[in-house]
Amino acid sequence: MIRVVIGSRNKKKLKEMVDLLGDLSLDLTDLTPYPNAPEVEETADTFVGNAALKATQLAPVLGAWIIGEDSGLCVPALDGAPGVYSARYAGTHGDDQANNDKLLREMAALTGAERAAYYVSTAVLADPTGKVVASVEGRCHGTIVTERRGTGGFGYDPLFLVSEHGKTFGELPLEVKQQMSHRAKAFAELRPVLERLARGESLA
Repeated sequence: MIRVVIGSRNKKKLKEMVDLLGDLSLDLTDLTPYPNAPEVEETADTFVGNAALKATQLAPVLGAWIIGEDSGLCVPALDGAPGVYSARYAGTHGDDQANNDKLLREMAALTGAERAAYYVSTAVLADPTGKVVASVEGRCHGTIVTERRGTGGFGYDPLFLVSEHGKTFGELPLEVKQQMSHRAKAFAELRPVLERLARGESLA
């Protein structure tokens, strides 16, 4: 069985990806089995750039198929912020509480359509030599509420309202979120490529 490594140590992100792709005949894992895997500096100014950095730098070192994924929240009224800095918006990487607090402060004076936002997920698949064989993107549109709602998900999920459900990602059941999230859409785009890989077909 071919191993495909998610270039991340984020267990919540891994769980989402495994839930979406776990039915394929692939050995899906994250970087946990590779304690010496290098930390890839996310120096690009785009999601696809950072995803490609992860995939192309990790693949030849680990000798494995790598999915580099970069995602974040974009608020047009804030000129696209937090954007590629979503995970470290308040300064410390992965501090969801501080990031949410900062976003609420930055948007305090915004109303109505100004509170529109969208999540972006970009996934890049590289072969064991580091060659990019696929690049996909998914988006999910919503609105930023004025206070946290729900305790599910991670990141900005308690603030991200999905209009068709009238609930935030923090309030929605995981199975509902995974049908419509930005990551679900990106991996739906990537799925046909991974199906070919699982069947042993060439992706050249």
